[in-house]
Order: sequence, then structure tokens, then C-alpha cells
Amino acid sequence: MAFVVSQGILESVHQYQTATIPVGGAVSLADGLAQDYATIWKTQPQVRTVVSFLARNIGQLGLHLYRRQSEVDRTRLTDHPIATLLSRPNSFTTRYRLIEALVSDLAIYDNAILAKVNGVGLVRLDPRFVTPISSSQFAVETYRYRGTTGHRDIPASQVVHFRGYNPVDIRWGCSPMETLRRILSEEFEAARYREQLWRNGARLAGYLKRPLDAPDWGDNARERFRRSWQEQYTGSGARAGGTPILEDGMEWVSASVTPEAAQYIEARKLTREEVASAYHIPLPMVGILDHATYSNIQEQHRNLYQDTLGPWLTMITEELGLQLLPDFPDHQDLYLEFNLAEKLRGSFEEQAAQLQTSVGAPWMTRNEARSRVNLPQVEGGDELVTPLNVLTGGQASPTDSAPEPKAVLAAARLLEGAA
Repeated sequence: MAFVVSQGILESVHQYQTATIPVGGAVSLADGLAQDYATIWKTQPQVRTVVSFLARNIGQLGLHLYRRQSEVDRTRLTDHPIATLLSRPNSFTTRYRLIEALVSDLAIYDNAILAKVNGVGLVRLDPRFVTPISSSQFAVETYRYRGTTGHRDIPASQVVHFRGYNPVDIRWGCSPMETLRRILSEEFEAARYREQLWRNGARLAGYLKRPLDAPDWGDNARERFRRSWQEQYTGSGARAGGTPILEDGMEWVSASVTPEAAQYIEARKLTREEVASAYHIPLPMVGILDHATYSNIQEQHRNLYQDTLGPWLTMITEELGLQLLPDFPDHQDLYLEFNLAEKLRGSFEEQAAQLQTSVGAPWMTRNEARSRVNLPQVEGGDELVTPLNVLTGGQASPTDSAPEPKAVLAAARLLEGAA
């Protein structure tokens, strides 16, 4: 299998920008969009909350390799080189960390790039420092990765590139941050205003109104009042709190937006709702519980893995199947699948009830049950106890205690006769 030779190290750089891919060249270095997206993630708590939620939940799922035996049968492979590579992508990254970084890059930049490195395995490349080089509008031939000492050109066959949809250029994703830019900019300005307000001791802006019939002010009196006011309420020597002393019937007129009028809490909640909606995440999953109940949170938790994370998981596994699996000689009938069933099995009580109904009898021995509550084993506890009502001719399930219809009719006739 061909891998990029890089002596096990891929350098990073401090400043790089990406935008669109012109045909016949590399990505133009304009507007600093990629750097902006990273800054948004670092400075906007709503974005970080949603992106981290996606990355952590997908990273938690196991990624399994299967061989298709027939239309209805498959075998999981645990010792195949592909399974070994994905379980430990390289010597300094776990599977969880790789998937978490991959999903985070996709959520932030709409691009995620893994390099196949000889002797190392799969290594994440920071999308900010990658320049796709293309001679057509359909595919990228080379990825240029810039480092502190230069750059390295990596053929597209030695890169796994995950990208979202871009109506302008299908070769490079379009970040959701671009769509959210106006909303996030408004949130940033509101946060900066609140920071300035608290820095000034939470003093609101306004002016003093002096009545027309007030006695004339001399220059000395006006200067004395101005100096006294500024010493207490403005400048570096201002003190928080205190009661202003007004003269000659003066009135304070507020000229700022009050917290109630600005609706800070509602604005923050709206920003989180918009960000969560952009990533198709149910609102209760990111802490918005206005209309949440126990039952609908359970249902939305199921929908999260079916409708929200399902497309992400399909995209990741299909891209790995297209760009990684063919590098291995033995890749026929192989496919990858996230262990989503583990998340959808329900609580222990629900699983126990389903298993008991499915098998029609107890499915654990007494010693297996005792071990779950840290009790010692007992003699004869390694055999399944089979109730009489599940033997041949008995009831279908140990949870079904209703008498058979014939027994009900016979009991009814006896009661009629007794009457």
C-alpha cells in the first residue's frame, strides 16, 4: 500500500487562508476565511457547544469492519489490517481523538483531511494549511500542505478528503460558519458591549438635565460639579456603586439600552437555537429545555442518532470505503459501520424485557445475575431456570400470565352453573 513518506512528521504553520479553488491552480489565499472560522470556534461559546456535541457523540461510537458473506449474513473482522489501522490510526492518536478531530474539522471548515503516512498510519492535516491544486473543476490532483520550513505536495491518492456540499465548487466544502456569520457577529457585538458595561462598573450611559429656572452657574461652580462627577463615575479612578448628589433640581436621563430591552438572555438562547438548527441538532440536546419533557427528550435522543448523526456516519464510512479500503489487497466485500445499535438499545430494563420476550424464557443464570450486584456464586446457579409455563404446550412468554381462552370459558360455565 502506497503511503506518503514524511519521516513521521507533518509540520504546521501559524497563518494560512483558504477560499475557492480556481480551475488550473491552487486555492486562492484571500479573506482569511479559514482562520476566521477557527477564531469563531474559539470565541463563540454557542458554536463550540454544538460542534463539540457532534464530535464527542460520533467519536464515542465504535467503528467496526465487516465482511459481507451473503445478503443476510456478515462477519465482523477484528484482526484485519484495516480494523487495526482504524483502532489505532497512529502512535500518538487514538481512534476517538481521530474521529473527534475529523468531525470537528467538518463542522467548522466543511473539510477534513487525513494523510496516509508511511510507517505512521493516518494523520490529520489542518484544513487551514492545505492548498488543493486542481487542473479541472471535478477533482483535486494534489494537496499542498504548508509547514514552517516549506511545503509538501501530497498526491490525492494518498489523502482521504471529507468535504461537504458547495454549490460554487464541488471540490472544497463551504463552512456553515459563513451562513451563521451575521448572527454570530451580532452575538459578538452584544458580548463586547456587556464586557464594556461591566468594565465601567455596570454604569449606564445618560446625561444630566438641569431645569431652566435653576439659578445661574458660575464658572467655578460648574467646574467643581463636573470634576466631582467625573472623579466618582468616569475615568480610571471611578468607583462602583455610590449615590450621586444632584444640585438645583437636576435629573438623570438614561440614554442607553437597558438589559431588559436588549433581551440578553433571549438573544443568547436565539443564537444557540440558530447554530443548533444549522447542524440539525434537537434543541434539548444542547441545553435548551423550554418545551422539553421526559418523554419527548427520550424520543429526540433516538432521533438524534437516526436523523442527525445518521447522515454524518454514512458520509464518513462511505468516504473511508471509497478512499481508504481500496489501498488494501483484501478489500473485496468489506465495509465499515459505526456501532449505532449500542446507542439505540434503550435502558437495561427495556433490553431485559425485549430479550425475555424474544427467547420466551429467562436469559440469565442465577450466578450471572448475582455477579452483577457483586454477590458470591451459589451451587447450582449456573443453570437456567425454565418455568413450567414456557414448556411445550405452555404459554409463549414468562411475562404472559393470562389463562388460555378455553380455561376462561370453562371457568365462566362453572360460575353460571353455581349461580
